[in-house]
Amino acid sequence: QVQLEESGGGLVQAGGSLRLSCAASGRTFGTYFMAWFRQAPAKEREFVAAVTWSGANTFYADPVKGRFTISKENAKNTMYLQMNSVKPADTAVYYCAATAKNKLTIDGMDYWGKGTLVTVSS
Repeated sequence: QVQLEESGGGLVQAGGSLRLSCAASGRTFGTYFMAWFRQAPAKEREFVAAVTWSGANTFYADPVKGRFTISKENAKNTMYLQMNSVKPADTAVYYCAATAKNKLTIDGMDYWGKGTLVTVSS
């Protein structure tokens, strides 16, 4: 089992910045991807960004490219999402996820955190 715990959500003004963290613990050996997904009110959960366990490769959804940066601190088994130039459309619950598979889909994730709320005011 892998446990994931997010932190760093909150209220931020449009144009501002916020950094989310996700700490992984437990049996992390074999994890291939760590990822962020988000779910806005009345919308389906969607992929935001992912990083390979080594931290060497990153992937982004088009709406966040150029504004968000995903990274991983291997010594702490912690993943980060630096969110810059945020927009009201970024308002959502952000979920940390992990998978042992080379698959970046919702059903491909093996473990999920409980989520952290990000609210962007206009």
